[in-house]
Amino acid sequence: MNICALLSGGVDSSVVVHLLKEAGHTPHLFYIKIGRSDDELLHCTSEEDIEMASLIAHKYGCKLEVVDLHNDYWENVVAYTIDKVKQGLTPNPDVMCNKLIKFGVFEDRVGKHFDKTATGHYATTTERGGKIYLSTAKDMVKDQTDFLAQINYLQVSKLMFPIGHLMKSEVRDIALRAALPSAKRHDSQGICFLGKVNYNDFIRRYLGEKPGPVVEFESGRVLGRHRGYWFHTVGQRKGLSLSGGPWYVVKKDVEANIIYASKGYDAKAQYGNEFTMRDFHFITGDVWKGVLEPVDITFKIRHTPEFTKGAIRKTAKGYHVLSDEKLQGIAPGQFGVIYDADRKICIGSGEIG
Repeated sequence: MNICALLSGGVDSSVVVHLLKEAGHTPHLFYIKIGRSDDELLHCTSEEDIEMASLIAHKYGCKLEVVDLHNDYWENVVAYTIDKVKQGLTPNPDVMCNKLIKFGVFEDRVGKHFDKTATGHYATTTERGGKIYLSTAKDMVKDQTDFLAQINYLQVSKLMFPIGHLMKSEVRDIALRAALPSAKRHDSQGICFLGKVNYNDFIRRYLGEKPGPVVEFESGRVLGRHRGYWFHTVGQRKGLSLSGGPWYVVKKDVEANIIYASKGYDAKAQYGNEFTMRDFHFITGDVWKGVLEPVDITFKIRHTPEFTKGAIRKTAKGYHVLSDEKLQGIAPGQFGVIYDADRKICIGSGEIG
């Protein structure tokens, strides 16, 4: 089988190469470069990652190529991020990077020449009734299916997740036993294109500042000032610079440029236990076609190990989720990721309205 593998220079993708070689494959390795080398502030340092990837390629006798997709990334993922932030929404660039860049542009230009594309994501696939479904990883803490919940059927049916059946500790152990140069590297944090740049500094460069009041949600009392609603997201606890906290961002009025905060968090009073998703995306077809009654599900509204139980039903505005428990920080713009009731299959996702 002709396999390509996406290599980041980290331990997870390095172990992918090791496992593929053990299984008798010699994958063609690719490093996707998305940082802007022409921007000193927003330059994503990739030299160390590429060097690590080169060491892995040499160790296993694999060919390595660097694919520069930074223009595509900035024209699509970064533009999407800035647009959503300007609307007062909370974007998820990692979800869109997987959909549009890693398994979108890369597939169209490079991946299409291979039978399978292997990655170091913590996810698995399951076959049911002749169809392939995206399913959760063994390690629920590391599970990344929520970041993959916008990929399509063609993408999921071609992907390989060699470490999805392993715990993170097992991946580290394999790397140490195999003496991989990346065995002790720390996991990457944050969004690559920012490098070491603070997220708010990045937003400030593109949107500037727009000072406005921070208002107590319950009383309407002005608590202080903010520098722009786009620096804050619903559910945020830090960054308000208010004394006597903790204070939480519970609502944003974009037109009036007001941030509403609450001392403490009463999710039922402020948001209830339900939300609607627009433009819902099914990974492997509409599993509820023709179903009119609510369906039991589990779901996530942020990247956490925990799943929440609830029910979903189709409405004129999209798909409506009723949670079995109170929800904290439902942020419009984020993705609601829907799983089956057993937390096994990732059905799809939609943007929370």
